Amino acid sequence: MNAIAAEPAGPEAETTHYRAVFLSDVHLGTRGSRAEFLADFLSHTRCDTLYLVGDIIDGWRLRRSWYWDGHHDRVLRLILAAANAGTTVLYIPGNHDEMMRAWLPTRLEIAGIRLCQDAVHRTADGRRLLVMHGDEFDSVVRYARVLALLGDRAYAASLVVNRWFNLLRRRLGLPYRSLSAWLKRQVKGAVKAIDRFELALAAEARSRGLDGVVCGHIHHPEMREIEGVLYLNDGDWVESCTALVEHADGRLELIDWPRRRGLSFLGTRPARTNVRTPSRPVAA
Repeated sequence: MNAIAAEPAGPEAETTHYRAVFLSDVHLGTRGSRAEFLADFLSHTRCDTLYLVGDIIDGWRLRRSWYWDGHHDRVLRLILAAANAGTTVLYIPGNHDEMMRAWLPTRLEIAGIRLCQDAVHRTADGRRLLVMHGDEFDSVVRYARVLALLGDRAYAASLVVNRWFNLLRRRLGLPYRSLSAWLKRQVKGAVKAIDRFELALAAEARSRGLDGVVCGHIHHPEMREIEGVLYLNDGDWVESCTALVEHADGRLELIDWPRRRGLSFLGTRPARTNVRTPSRPVAA
């Protein structure tokens, strides 16, 4: 990958300022990543602290084939620009960008971006939140790596099916619907797995004496209280395209960016430059 320079910030008048922003599961390096949506979000957002909560770059997919475009470049430029402008940027690796965990627990900072295993965020109203990707509490990822890799390929295939499914829905005059998200809600085993994951993350925060937890990993945005512990999942930038934000007074909010901006998942994507070299896998 060529070196990427920081992109200058846009006009302040067009931005919203937050005390903190939490993003995860962008999966840069895959066709499914809605990097253009995230670039739009970042260009309209400023914050004191930006948490990158894992799976920002998809090392699993980049090992098999190379896919990168101008939108992916722009996301990185905007993050670097934020760090250069004084935003504290913390990068907590997930399972798809686990190659960066090799540098932990060394305190490492690159271009103003600090790498860490997890973090504790204190809100303006005094609540302490554990911030971690969450794959540590996914038994398939931890103990059945082959199944996890197969599941990743199946998920990628479902995104292709999802596009054709929604093209048909649009022709029938029906609104966009995420097929994979709908299937997760219908399949009892998937619902139970999500519930177990949420309970485990809340229990981890409780065991550390904290008020809540912010995570990603399962691509399921959520805000709820579990036995007195606040569970916050910031979603993803493949399907939901959501971000968790903290306002100046400590209020937490999940932002559905496509809905807020009126962005279409089936709209024509802007022209982009692709670089693909499938025969030359990227070392992680």
